[in-house]
Amino acid sequence: MMMGEYLAFAAVQAPEPDTRDVATRWGSPTGFRTYSPQDVAQSDVLLRVQDLTKRFPVSLGFRKKAYVSASDGVSFDIKRGTTVGIVGESGCGKSTAARLVLGLIEPDSGTVAFEGVDVKTLSRGRRRELRRDMQMVFQDPYSALNPRMSVGESIAFPMRVHGTSRSEARERAALLLRQVGLHPNHASYYPHQMSGGQRQRVNIARALALNPRLVVADEAVSALDKSVQAQVLNLLTDLQEELGLTYMFISHDLNVVQYMSDRVVVMYLGQVVEECASDELYERPLHPYTQALLGSVGGLDPDQPPGPRLEGEIPSPIDPPSGCRFRTRCPEAMPICAEQRPALRQPREGHFVACHLFEEDPAPASSGSAAPATALAV
Repeated sequence: MMMGEYLAFAAVQAPEPDTRDVATRWGSPTGFRTYSPQDVAQSDVLLRVQDLTKRFPVSLGFRKKAYVSASDGVSFDIKRGTTVGIVGESGCGKSTAARLVLGLIEPDSGTVAFEGVDVKTLSRGRRRELRRDMQMVFQDPYSALNPRMSVGESIAFPMRVHGTSRSEARERAALLLRQVGLHPNHASYYPHQMSGGQRQRVNIARALALNPRLVVADEAVSALDKSVQAQVLNLLTDLQEELGLTYMFISHDLNVVQYMSDRVVVMYLGQVVEECASDELYERPLHPYTQALLGSVGGLDPDQPPGPRLEGEIPSPIDPPSGCRFRTRCPEAMPICAEQRPALRQPREGHFVACHLFEEDPAPASSGSAAPATALAV
């Protein structure tokens, strides 16, 4: 399925000649709002996601249908040349957010703006052209490659689709192999002849084939051994510095996210519950869910007391809890948590959290529970 997704994503019409004039490149005679190159140059936000919502229908039996809320009002920005990490438990909507950003699936509502232009308002041809600047590294390094295509053919495929000559595509594929730490002779290899780390390097080379500015890495190292993980992470970091790439890095491994990210977005059951700089999140997390996630990561210091642990099972996304979706597992839950969905607030500069504990006048805690505002005072 991953291979099919990639082919659907990459098999687009040949684009017009590349000009970095955003007003003409992403503009349209239909008259939707565009931004001049000067406006874009002054903004350091490459990608802006606002209120993305996506529900998937599921069958519950004969003539019974329900909806899985995979993404519910997700918003975040990614600045040029930085890495934003997306973390959360399995099923929290991380991969759905990535596919919505890349246009692999269409959102029910919300906007994805690349360089200040809403992608949804672009014509079909312009959206196809935009995909050169937004590429993805999939989770499984083996199923993301066509076993019947050699490594060189896989890397050259998106370039050939976009009108590059066969000889030029072959030369660039060899250059990309060197860039990701492989030998040009690997171009004649097939996926089954390579290790997991080598296959993931091939996937990275293919993602870089069209000179993208945004690379979405969806669990790009989760299927690799720890030693190989370190090599791939260092490769991604070096490529970012060398090529000025911007990363949307999705992982459930908190240590990997801390190493890679400038900012971190924490998701729970399809919603953003906290967002801030990476260092601050790991040193002073505010949301009880984030605290529990970090508490589940084992430390190397035997004298360090363990942090709070997550208890209970994650609720069904078909029938999520009312109000705050984390309240059924939260040790600091209050009556208001069942009634109102908390809005993202900024108790600290650049630190956003969706929790009733940080309202100016939160509702009193239920009897028998400690005063949460004091325990989590900012």
